[in-house]
Amino acid sequence: MDLTDFGAGAQYIAGRQTRGSGEPFQVVNPADGSVVEQVALATAADVDTAVAAARAALPGWSSATPGARSEALTRLAAVLADAADDLARVETAQTGKPVKLATEFDVPGTVDNAAFFAGAARNLEGKAAGEYSGDHTSYVRREAIGVVGSISPWNYPLQMAAWKILPAIAAGNTIVLKPAELTPLTSLMFARACTEAGIPDGVVNVVTGAGRTAGEHLVSHPGVAMVSFTGSTAVGKRVAELATASVKRTHLELGGKAPFVVFDDADLDAAVHGAVAASLINGGQDCTAATRAYVQRPLYDAFVAGVAELYAAIRIGDPRDPRTDLGPLVSYAHRDRVAGFVERARSYATVVTGGPAPAKGHDGSDLTRGAYFAPTLITGAAQDSEVVQGEVFGPVLVVLPFDGDDEGLRLANDTPYGLAASAWTGNVHRSLRATREIAAGCVWVNDHIPIISEMPHGGYKASGYGKDMSQYSLDEYTQVKHVMFDTTAVARKDWHRTVFGDR
Repeated sequence: MDLTDFGAGAQYIAGRQTRGSGEPFQVVNPADGSVVEQVALATAADVDTAVAAARAALPGWSSATPGARSEALTRLAAVLADAADDLARVETAQTGKPVKLATEFDVPGTVDNAAFFAGAARNLEGKAAGEYSGDHTSYVRREAIGVVGSISPWNYPLQMAAWKILPAIAAGNTIVLKPAELTPLTSLMFARACTEAGIPDGVVNVVTGAGRTAGEHLVSHPGVAMVSFTGSTAVGKRVAELATASVKRTHLELGGKAPFVVFDDADLDAAVHGAVAASLINGGQDCTAATRAYVQRPLYDAFVAGVAELYAAIRIGDPRDPRTDLGPLVSYAHRDRVAGFVERARSYATVVTGGPAPAKGHDGSDLTRGAYFAPTLITGAAQDSEVVQGEVFGPVLVVLPFDGDDEGLRLANDTPYGLAASAWTGNVHRSLRATREIAAGCVWVNDHIPIISEMPHGGYKASGYGKDMSQYSLDEYTQVKHVMFDTTAVARKDWHRTVFGDR
């Protein structure tokens, strides 16, 4: 099976790739504006068809043994690994991310996720059976919820498809995934890989459509038992509102504004390099990217100078070139949105470096046709300013000074978000305090960004709730049932007297 053949359409329903019944839509390469694919979007009717396919597949898949589901996911990991080059190439074309990021991070991370959940599928544990009341035996069943309706974002299309699909199906659910219409292609490849791995038709379905049409219908659908969404906090609120109307379980991984706290005993060189990498990964289009660096005053000037120097050396260019460090942002509209934050910041802060990209890339490529934006460093902004509080979602780092530890940690927590953070220090007591007091779902110490399949990912506060990856994610996609057996064979139980009769 050629996973890169999209000629049959951008919907994947019941094991078949088909055309949507909605409007045509162009998937555009943001590096040069060329059309990667033209697709027909899904309508509500296509969503209905996909949900029906998922419901039809549910009885067989949910009753399959954990071993059978595990074997299918093991095969899936192998299919994805075999298609690694194609997945990286298509991911780069539709998102503009550097091919070295797709090759070294997105694709191997997805393969590892599949391998992890192949094992996790066999480890759906409950409480041990026992006679907790003395005359009854109790045990816990962990069961699939049903059809999951998932919506994934455009910044990591392949990985986010995996984060949604893998725990859901490992736990015995079936799924309808709606990827962002800007970047649906690797999600379709993932679904086709599931079929090639022998996962039954209808277990994994993909509908490519607009949020207002396909997304809202999926979230509201009476045949969907659970909703999982990754995206902005504003849209997450709308998803929660729609899901609440029918009392669906929800899992929300929302926006972030990650603080990067550098104490005065930190390794300055490590902190500077860490800040550049963590602020520019995926063009800064990452909910966990470092966006607010708080640097204790003795290191502040040297940190700003170090980041500015490294930013100037970043190689901007054609994302297909393995030497390119920074490609375009995902679209022209998003590039303009990021530029708006920076231009408005010029009225109240200092843009040390950055802004619009140069006309030529490091490789001589013409950047004027793409959605490029240079690494941007901002100082002098107030804590309550838009660029500090708002989710810019681009290659923009704001640096602010602080004095005492209390102030640094207070500032780190002073946004509505709480997805990720990092603390940079050589003092174990400082690091323990920072990891305890920073309100975020992940706090790194002396690093920022690495994730692993075995550990959970999810936020606090306006960054949502629920976990992706790890064994903890299976809690999101299963429901617990208490089963109790009488062990006495006595017709009249002692507790009956509370309703009728005497002891």
